[in-house]
Amino acid sequence: MSSIMLDKDRLEELAEELAKGVKTEADLGGPLGQLMKLTIQKALDAEMNNHLGYEKHSSEGRNKKNSRNGYNSKKIKTDSGELEIETPRDRDSNFEPQLIKKGQRRLLGFDQKILTLYAKGQTTRDIADTLHEM
Repeated sequence: MSSIMLDKDRLEELAEELAKGVKTEADLGGPLGQLMKLTIQKALDAEMNNHLGYEKHSSEGRNKKNSRNGYNSKKIKTDSGELEIETPRDRDSNFEPQLIKKGQRRLLGFDQKILTLYAKGQTTRDIADTLHEM
């Protein structure tokens, strides 16, 4: 079975699970907001991995000059409402996230992009890479 089919199956399982609590259009906001927040977090963490050149908790990062230095909380407005995200930071303060830039507070039209990419069967990493290129 191809990885695209596997991703589609996982997506269908997720949709089925999320649909259990949906009775009205307003009920969609919660699960979609959570999915968007998780996707944004994974994409920002992937950007930090790329910036530093190693994965979180990797031994490659030991004794390097620059390293992770926690997160900053940030509220952003999306089509689904307001989300609070955690933007990673580095010790040298030279990490510039591309998905949600410093000072950016709005992320409109993002919902549709994420749902389209998931519907195509892309993985979270594929989506992070795609969003990084936008």
